[in-house]
Amino acid sequence: MVTPLPELTGERADLLAALDKQRGFLRYTARGLTDEQAQRRTTVSELTLGGLIKHVAGVEERWLRFAVGGAEAMRAEGAPDDAESWAEQFRMTDGETLDVLLERYRAVAEHTDNLVATLDLDSERALPAAPWFEPDAAWSVRRVLLHVIAETSQHAGHADILREALDGQRTMG
Repeated sequence: MVTPLPELTGERADLLAALDKQRGFLRYTARGLTDEQAQRRTTVSELTLGGLIKHVAGVEERWLRFAVGGAEAMRAEGAPDDAESWAEQFRMTDGETLDVLLERYRAVAEHTDNLVATLDLDSERALPAAPWFEPDAAWSVRRVLLHVIAETSQHAGHADILREALDGQRTMG
């Protein structure tokens, strides 16, 4: 049984509403698709709709692990550690279905929502060493959530382009 979230207000409610709106755009883009359609490349990019959903779920999951336990927690449990693993997170593999990917995304979102209800938004963690992060920087839980919102929004836009190229359907407009 899932414990209901406490009634959130203020900043927490706003952050989750913004994230949930972007999640909704991404999920809506996949409406009515077959597994084959979700796996199909529709542009010169390697991106597919199923692969984007898989990627965004993994990104959200890893960043929330970071928010709770720092860089080491972020690298745990299936985080990509080489070029092939990194590329794999963008692909629907044999045996994966769109329904399974969407369900995993729903479960990740539920876990995130529960964490946001309880985490200290001002708590900071040192970022992992990487060329794209400033050295010795730390992010607050709040900044992590803003990053997840931005990442989800960016990929929802990518998904909209892929869907329109697939069958003319659009998420917005």
